Amino acid sequence: MSGPMALEPGGAEQDTLALRLADDRTPALRTAGRHTPAPVRPGHDDRRDAVDRLAAELAGRIAPAVHPYEVAALLESEGLTGEVIQERYGHRGLFSLATALYERVPRAFPDPPRPADPWRPDHVRCALRGALFALPGLAYALAGRLLPQDGAVRALVVAGLLSWAWNQALGHRAYLRLATGRREAGRTLLKGAPTGAVTAGAAGALLAGSGATALAVAAQSGYLAAAGVLLVLGRERLLLAALAPVIAGAVTLPWWEPGAVLRAGLPLLSLLGAVAAAGWALRGALATAPVPDAVRPPPLRSLPYGLFGLAAGSLVFLAGRQHPWAVIVLTLSMGPAEWLLHRYRGLSVAALRATATPAGFRLRSAAVLAGCLLVYLGPLVPAALLVDAEPVTLLLLAAALWTSLLLQAFGVAWPPAALCLAAAAGAGSVSLAGPSPGPATALPLCCGAAALCLTVCVLRLLGRPAAHA
Repeated sequence: MSGPMALEPGGAEQDTLALRLADDRTPALRTAGRHTPAPVRPGHDDRRDAVDRLAAELAGRIAPAVHPYEVAALLESEGLTGEVIQERYGHRGLFSLATALYERVPRAFPDPPRPADPWRPDHVRCALRGALFALPGLAYALAGRLLPQDGAVRALVVAGLLSWAWNQALGHRAYLRLATGRREAGRTLLKGAPTGAVTAGAAGALLAGSGATALAVAAQSGYLAAAGVLLVLGRERLLLAALAPVIAGAVTLPWWEPGAVLRAGLPLLSLLGAVAAAGWALRGALATAPVPDAVRPPPLRSLPYGLFGLAAGSLVFLAGRQHPWAVIVLTLSMGPAEWLLHRYRGLSVAALRATATPAGFRLRSAAVLAGCLLVYLGPLVPAALLVDAEPVTLLLLAAALWTSLLLQAFGVAWPPAALCLAAAAGAGSVSLAGPSPGPATALPLCCGAAALCLTVCVLRLLGRPAAHA
């Protein structure tokens, strides 16, 4: 029913606009449904007031309209009929009233709601991963004194560098396969992780001067392989639980001597826990349904990530030779570094929405990069001073590593690998040349040159809107 005779007074909230308007009429009209005399038609001024009230009521929905036809569609959707338009508002039809409302309400185009940040980081996970990079070092505090001095460090370093390089390449390939399916990533890890552990362990064993060192090398290689599996599959909490024996033993060292059995047994227990957790995680991944016709990426695609892992490990080792505690500071900073990688991507997407020209975006992108580097490097200065390390070397190395990780996050892999390899080769060759002032300055100079070149690469490659679209 469209006429006012069909209306009841005091309509519900979900009533149409015609019902709400009819309810505002005179008391005579409210009783129309009770067979009272016909209401008196409102005068010209009353009709103009009614149009003004309707414009005020619908102003928020009329303002974005770009043509009176949109207002007419709005009035139709509200159930406004031709009879109500003529009697209540004094207009001959729907489009006449729509034009009057369109002229009364100023144009206003509200901004669309801001979309959610697609790169919002997981704060807890980033902090946990940063701790997991550093906590395995407690095993060396426990079992280090049980190893012979001759050849142990060399064997552990060589095996560690090979494991780091292999796991970087394997992790990249597994993440590519994870985009296809969890089962495919599990199969990649099942084949690659044991191969990497055996290769690194064998290389370290060749340099080991004793059976104890060979066992330590094998344990280190096995743990790094298992940890890589758990991190790729997102099982950080399982890895933390596996490290609980080592953490508990290392915490008691300042007050209690655990003895040789516990010094060797607690790291072994953590190793067994990590391997068992990795096996359980792989079993769950392999139990998922396979993806038909899954395309395997070429293995060479992951090669630059492995080379970067080798270069980064070498640079960290060279820094540790000068300031061992600087390595711990740098390792703990990997959690904030990962968090900032997400923030850079989120801030870059926001900058892309806020700029209209490529030049404007390039300026905003440079500001985002400078801000992220400042937030990452700023806390490293007091941390370096706290452990009596050289702040300049630590900052330049950290800047080179973070900008490399940033480029890798966007699929730019070869420039970071080449530049970091060149820096590691330059600093390493000077360091092996013998005692002189050169080794102390070679590392910061090489890291500074690499960080500068990498920053230029970031500004050039990631300062384009297409990189973030």
